[in-house]
Amino acid sequence: MGKRDYYEVLGLPRSASDRDIKRAYRRLARRYHPDVNPGDKGAEARFKEVTEANEILSDPQKRAEYDQFGHRTAAGPGPGPGGPFSGAPFDLGDFARGGFGGLGDLLEGIFGGRPEAGEAAPPHGEDLHSSIDIDFEQAIRGFTTEISVQRSASCASCGGSGARPGSRTSPCPSCGGSGRVATGAGGLGRARACSRCRGAGRVAAQTCPACAGRGSVPRTERVKVKIPPGVDTGSKIRLAEMGEAGPGGSPPGDLYIVTRVRPHPFFERKGDNIHCAVPVTVTEAALGARIQVPTVDGPAEMRVPPGTNGGQVFRLRGKGVPALRGGGRGDQYVTVKVVVPRPHNARAQELLRELARLDPEDPRRDLKAWM
Repeated sequence: MGKRDYYEVLGLPRSASDRDIKRAYRRLARRYHPDVNPGDKGAEARFKEVTEANEILSDPQKRAEYDQFGHRTAAGPGPGPGGPFSGAPFDLGDFARGGFGGLGDLLEGIFGGRPEAGEAAPPHGEDLHSSIDIDFEQAIRGFTTEISVQRSASCASCGGSGARPGSRTSPCPSCGGSGRVATGAGGLGRARACSRCRGAGRVAAQTCPACAGRGSVPRTERVKVKIPPGVDTGSKIRLAEMGEAGPGGSPPGDLYIVTRVRPHPFFERKGDNIHCAVPVTVTEAALGARIQVPTVDGPAEMRVPPGTNGGQVFRLRGKGVPALRGGGRGDQYVTVKVVVPRPHNARAQELLRELARLDPEDPRRDLKAWM
């Protein structure tokens, strides 16, 4: 069976732009990557097919030759050593070693990381990180707020290219158009974004006057942030494409909001459960009672059974923290603290002595064996 048309593999028309090809590849590579589909040979084969199509169509010269000759090169039918589609078998190991330009896209999409060495330019701009302090109740219930963000945005005049509108661009001479340069002896070290083209891979003959050739302009924005119920200190909220502008007009990075929850004077959170201590009188502990207990949802009634000792813990089901990823709520655990009365007059003292005579229980009798 012959190879499928590369445009068909990526689900694109032959008039697709470079950005359309990059986006289609990122979407399909995420879906069919072997790490996402362990043991699925069909997904692995589809992943190889998608990556091979991207390798050809993302390179302007190879794409032009493919558009003219299809899967047949100018040297003759089929893959061969002289054409743009060599006969070397496709190997996932080659992909993992950075032999294909889309690795940066894939790593970012699947693992959230950045390519480290030898890959193509980053697929989008740098991510931004910000923190926000919130109250305990806000973390439990969730809320919506606005924050101020300073970021770079793609220049509206040049579309992020850094070139004067109407002027030509050419491959960057410093990085050969790859957007990245290797450091270290012999160019074998860690690859980093090219400082001359800022990772875009191309430079302009005339720079854009609006952004001085940077391709981006500084901007301060008010951003609406929805904090979901159940966040804790260290939780991250991702705002897609609200980070720094991407090189050469590529998509911007993301903005990550990290929450810091202020401690509460009464409640203590442990996972999805809430803990607190509630005082009760000797009479309530001895005879039993129904008392009102504070919860994050308001007062709740709790039964204290007769003979309750100080330190006993009672559970209020479903009065804890909403699970951040769904699946119900935690519980609230209430520790009882028995408050001993202080007799302020002779009558109160006499009543306590009378109680001791009527109920001469020795709470330390079990300790006599150790004395």
